[in-house]
Amino acid sequence: MPGYTIAILAIYFGFALLELWQSNLFSKDEQTRDDGIVESISMIMLLAVTQPAIVFGSAALMGWAAPGLEGALAGINVFAAIALFLVLDDMTQYWWHRASHSFSWLYNLHRAHHNAQYMSVRLVYRNNVIYYAMMPSLWLSGALLYLGLGWVYAFYLVVKMAVIIGAHSDVAWDKPLYRIKWLSPLMWLVERTISTPATHHAHHGRHADDPAVHYKGNYGNLLFFWDVLFGTAKITRTFPQSYGVENLAPATLGQQLLWPIFPENKVMRGEQDEGSMAAQSA
Repeated sequence: MPGYTIAILAIYFGFALLELWQSNLFSKDEQTRDDGIVESISMIMLLAVTQPAIVFGSAALMGWAAPGLEGALAGINVFAAIALFLVLDDMTQYWWHRASHSFSWLYNLHRAHHNAQYMSVRLVYRNNVIYYAMMPSLWLSGALLYLGLGWVYAFYLVVKMAVIIGAHSDVAWDKPLYRIKWLSPLMWLVERTISTPATHHAHHGRHADDPAVHYKGNYGNLLFFWDVLFGTAKITRTFPQSYGVENLAPATLGQQLLWPIFPENKVMRGEQDEGSMAAQSA
């Protein structure tokens, strides 16, 4: 097993153990039977099938389109290589994530990630199987591996996954640091650079009238800087009162994992919309 994989697993299970100790990892508030199924299947599919297939698929496409460029970037400066991953992987993922909250068909592919009514490391790999297969940043990262940047990707991926795992955990590492006054200038910089639990939990908040919620923003994965740069950032240093999806009909297990093969229930959606409109006019 590669060293970077061991490092990522150690980080993941480290946060999982913290949740097991402090917040009951396997029995979250408002958890349903479908939650564990969605999380298990989507995680296994991504790590065992989708991600390896994209790496091999992008290499095959690059070999067909540019056979003379294999390993062409292997000797470039390490900072230039990291910059390529930050732009072609992380910034591209920011725009893909933002688009997923802007277009209804893409949101149906992404909704499983938000359907959980809790925060946890369990959500890190929770998404529609097709959503990951279509993710441009994974294909571009595969192209960079073909170009010879695998040596940088290993380091980059460990750092990125450490940030993402920490941002999803309900054991918020940033919360106690906000209470230390002399750390305030440092935290001001940190929360505008990388995704923190406070900024990412805001994106998962359920109710729009909750001041800590910013569902249509805070899209960053590794770098929260993209939200700052492109005007979608909201920083409150507070946490939502509840999590999940507001004013939408419940998503079925099939819809969460394999929409559009299993489409949303239009009848339930219509009833939910009518109920929401009635509640708003009451």
